[in-house]
Amino acid sequence: MVALVAITATGCSGDEILRFGWPVGVTPQANEMRNLWTWTVIAALVVGVIVWALIFWSVIFHRRKKTAPGEQEELPRQFQYNVPLELFTVVTPLVMVCVLFFFTATTESNVLDKKKNPDITVDVIAFQWNWEFDYPQAKSAEGEVVSTVGSSTEIPLLVLPTNKTIQYNLRSTDVIHSFWVPEFHFKRDVMPYPEKNNQDFSFQNSIDREGSFVGRCAELCGTYHSVMNFEVRALSPDKYDAYLKLRGQINPKTGRSNSASEALSAMNCGELCTPHAVTTEPFNPDRTARSASGQ
Repeated sequence: MVALVAITATGCSGDEILRFGWPVGVTPQANEMRNLWTWTVIAALVVGVIVWALIFWSVIFHRRKKTAPGEQEELPRQFQYNVPLELFTVVTPLVMVCVLFFFTATTESNVLDKKKNPDITVDVIAFQWNWEFDYPQAKSAEGEVVSTVGSSTEIPLLVLPTNKTIQYNLRSTDVIHSFWVPEFHFKRDVMPYPEKNNQDFSFQNSIDREGSFVGRCAELCGTYHSVMNFEVRALSPDKYDAYLKLRGQINPKTGRSNSASEALSAMNCGELCTPHAVTTEPFNPDRTARSASGQ
C-alpha cells in the first residue's frame, strides 16, 4: 500500500501534494486558508503516524504468547500508574489544540478583516435559481445602477478587477443560498434579511490574477439548486475600467445600455473578454428538452 501511494504521488507536483486536493487560490485570503489547511493536515499525519506506530508496536511485540501446560501466562509491562506518561498524554493534546486554535483564529481574523473604504463594492442578490450583481458605484446611460442578471440562456458574469479591495454585500430575496467560488477558498450563506438573522452579510478580498472562475450556490435551495451557477471574470484594472465605461454607454443596436456580454464583446481583448461564461453553462429548464436517458 505504501509503495502504491508513493508511485501514485509521483504523478503530482509538490504544490499539488501540499494542497491536499484544494484548487489553486486566487486571493491572498485563499492562500492563508490553504496554508492553514496544509500545516493542519501535516500535523494530523504526524500524529497519525505516531499513533499507528504505537498500535502496530503493541500488536506485534505484545501479542499473547503461547505457554506450556501448567505455566502462568506472562503479561506485558503495565503503565497504568505511570504518572509522567499520563501527564504527557494529557498535556500534549492540550498544547496541540491550543496551537491549532491560535493559528485558526489568526487566519480567520485575517480572512474576515475589512477595510473601511474598499475600492469596489458589489451587491450580490441571490434568488431561485439565479444571481444578480449590482455595482452601486457605476451608473448606466439611463442613470440606473449597473446591474447584471442571468437568464435561462446566459450565465451571469460577475466582472471584477484584479489587485483591488472588493467588498461583496450578500442578500437573498427568498430562501437561504450560499455564495461560493472554489478558487476563493471561501463561501458564505446568503440570507434573506441578514440583519434580522444576526448575519455578517459582507466580506472582502482581492483577486491576484486575471481569469475566469466558476461560482456556485453551496446551499440546497430547491429544484434547480445544482445549476445555480455564475462566473467570476477577473480583469486587470484598466480592462475593468473600460468595461464599466462601456456598461454606461448606449448600444446603437439595442438603444439601451450595454449588457455585460455586449460590453465584453466590444472590448475585443481575447479570451478574457469572451461575452459568455467559459467555466459553466446554462441549464435548459424545459423538461421536454431531455429524454429519459438524460440526453
